[in-house]
Amino acid sequence: MIAKYLWIFFISMVPIVELRGAIPVSQGLGLPMVTSYMICILGNMLPVPFIYLFARRLLEWGKDKPVVGKFFTFCLEKGEKGGKKLTEKAGRGTFVALMLFVGIPLPGTGAWTGTLAASILDMDFKETVAAVMLGVLLAGIIMMVASAIGFSLV
Repeated sequence: MIAKYLWIFFISMVPIVELRGAIPVSQGLGLPMVTSYMICILGNMLPVPFIYLFARRLLEWGKDKPVVGKFFTFCLEKGEKGGKKLTEKAGRGTFVALMLFVGIPLPGTGAWTGTLAASILDMDFKETVAAVMLGVLLAGIIMMVASAIGFSLV
């Protein structure tokens, strides 16, 4: 049983997949919904402070390196694109826009991209973590409901 929980915990930490993939997997493994939800939230949120504090610097450093340069450039462009979308749509309401960006489970949105975008926009750390947390909670609820009725949004 613990191995299954560790499995969904680690799946929820993976970029792009995140808890959007981990919650349906938890249901496929026959795990209780509420416990799975809490574990997936923890797994999805664990990387957020590290992404905010270090990802931008790491990506800037590596964008011209031979092996990882293309991937790092792609990640930076993805974050910048997400940041531009947030500011265009939100103006002053970047907190709500970031929360919805993370919370609506669509391809290319989520805690990783949202946090990187907030970092690129120089949003406040506490505000970013709070908005991402609320977005992850929202995405988790959406995925729980979708999993319960048999849809897969991933």
